Amino acid sequence: MPHPFSLSTAIAYVNGPPHIGHALEFVEADCLARYHRMIGDEVYFLTGTDEHGSKIVQTAEKLGIGVRELVDMNAEKFRTMMAQYRISYDQFIRTSDQKIHWPAVEKIWKKMVEKGDIYKDEYKGLYCVGCEEYKVEKDLVDGKCPSHDKAPEEVEQVNYFFRLSKYSDQIAEILKSQQVKILPNFRANEIIALCERGLEDVSFSRPNEQLSWGVPVPGDESQTMYVWCDALTNYISALDYANEGELFRKFWPVDCHVIGKDILRFHAGVWIGMLLSAEIPLPKAELVHGWIHFEGGRMSKSMGNVVDPVDLAQHYGVDASRYYLLAEIPVGQDGNFSYELFENKINADLANNLGNFVNRVLSMTERYLNDVVPPHKQDIPSEVDDLWQDYHEAFVEYDHQKAAQAMIGLVNLGNKLIDDAKPWAMAKNENQSEDLRQVLRRLLKMVLHLAFMLSPFCPEKAEQIAASFDLDDQLDATGLEKLQQNTLLDQVKQVKKTNVVLFARIEPEKSKVHQTS
Repeated sequence: MPHPFSLSTAIAYVNGPPHIGHALEFVEADCLARYHRMIGDEVYFLTGTDEHGSKIVQTAEKLGIGVRELVDMNAEKFRTMMAQYRISYDQFIRTSDQKIHWPAVEKIWKKMVEKGDIYKDEYKGLYCVGCEEYKVEKDLVDGKCPSHDKAPEEVEQVNYFFRLSKYSDQIAEILKSQQVKILPNFRANEIIALCERGLEDVSFSRPNEQLSWGVPVPGDESQTMYVWCDALTNYISALDYANEGELFRKFWPVDCHVIGKDILRFHAGVWIGMLLSAEIPLPKAELVHGWIHFEGGRMSKSMGNVVDPVDLAQHYGVDASRYYLLAEIPVGQDGNFSYELFENKINADLANNLGNFVNRVLSMTERYLNDVVPPHKQDIPSEVDDLWQDYHEAFVEYDHQKAAQAMIGLVNLGNKLIDDAKPWAMAKNENQSEDLRQVLRRLLKMVLHLAFMLSPFCPEKAEQIAASFDLDDQLDATGLEKLQQNTLLDQVKQVKKTNVVLFARIEPEKSKVHQTS
């Protein structure tokens, strides 16, 4: 029976279109989802958009359009970008959805009220609109929010608060024991230290006259729920927590939240606190990615160095863009982007190495065997099993970069086999005809193994490789089982080499390096 595996991205805030950081997060989650489907798990992959809050209203006012028009327009931009990047989500949740989302938010609010963890109080202090949170002086650098380089506003108002401070010690122990596993591990230490210093209570509402766009507080429509109680609840509202339906029973607790480092405090602090208060099981893991910098510095519109993920994929190809984000950006760390780094990575790993290997094997099969697959059994090198073990272990630890390295290790092994065996020399010697057939069969098997390893990273190109064997519909758990049993190639009598280049080199005329030099 398939093992259920659930994961989610953070829901994207729709005050603007998607950027390269969103693409990184969606592709990371999609890679995990595709891997788990490939090994036979029953996957539920959730993503969506966060559509409430002051920034949404302010942006709509600046643009001179209605709030609903803004959120609909930008939510569609996210859907379009996800379709472009082949993000294989199962559900796209929107927090403005009053039928699916709002009942769950109201339910968890009432649970926290019953626990005595929601209270009303007057607040006076500093508030950063960009972060959607209150600040204290120690959070600021030269009087400004370090994330947005802007001084917070002074506000004075009556809000509902969540008694997060009550759960400081409990959350610290949960993170220390890895009951909720934060990956990479050093990220957990940051939150544990905050818990040990004592978490502060969190504002969960705003007066309706200041913010009417959002979920009304149950029993007090003079207040609107604010950001974190509303947004974080999407992970269970999408699973029908309101009715504790089948999806909730099967896929909660979630196996992995994929989030950015800037919202870890809310997921490892506020979210866990909310779940403890409402007596809901806790997520199993949170995979935290860093930021993408441009040529070592932060991207900003004012500097003109913001990388548009839509343009990137249109120019270089979707799978090349996916591969760079998954194989080059360090898991959990800030990563660097430049067009020179991108083009060098794609040329080295994909065009010159992986694509060239596949082309060499298929070309030699065409030239020396008329595309016919030799019927004789031939084991693959034992190193392939070792690389699969590395590949699987990497995904267990949610480390897609290490998994990509194992895949490239398979390519290197195949190229070495070609260089050592020299099939072109064998073809000139009639006495080595059987040896040639054996070597090419072994190489064809390695190409099939590569198609499976590649599929979570570059699904379109993996299907293109498998199509050469007429197996493009078998890159799934059943096909993987046959591959591991050494029987999948037995289904194939003939291969077909297409004229479509798997990964073309990025030549100077298509390079974008000159545009930023």
